[in-house]
Amino acid sequence: MISALTLLVSLMLAAAIVALSVKRIPEGQVYTLRRLGKPAGTLTAGTHLVLPLIERIAHKISITGYTLAVDERLVDGTERSGNLRGRVWWQVLDPERADAVIDRADDMIRLQLRDAMQRTDMNGAHDLRSRNQRLKQTLNGSLRERGVLVTRVELDLAA
Repeated sequence: MISALTLLVSLMLAAAIVALSVKRIPEGQVYTLRRLGKPAGTLTAGTHLVLPLIERIAHKISITGYTLAVDERLVDGTERSGNLRGRVWWQVLDPERADAVIDRADDMIRLQLRDAMQRTDMNGAHDLRSRNQRLKQTLNGSLRERGVLVTRVELDLAA
């Protein structure tokens, strides 16, 4: 016969498993889910059940946006050499594609920004606004395939 203590421990264990299974995802976020180590989709805002020991949350991704502060020295021997300062606003458009790069997204955007500064013809950009618009378009050309969209660029290149 099952003792009262064994029954109590079993009920507490079952309650703990149920409590660990319920995930509440807040508005403006998407969680990426892994099932047995493989991508299994995304969980959007709301309450979801996740199977403990089988499924786990890989990333918590904000879809409302991020801000990347930029303050670095560019040296390439041209008029584009100088201090690059400002901000880049970006957001996740496709959480499933962005899942692979979300941990290193800031570094990836910085690298793409340096590359864009070297590749983009800035001679035709007479003012700061048009130069930032060209940088935004160039960044989006390379980042969109990764599920990331640059929404705004405000950078200034000072000597």
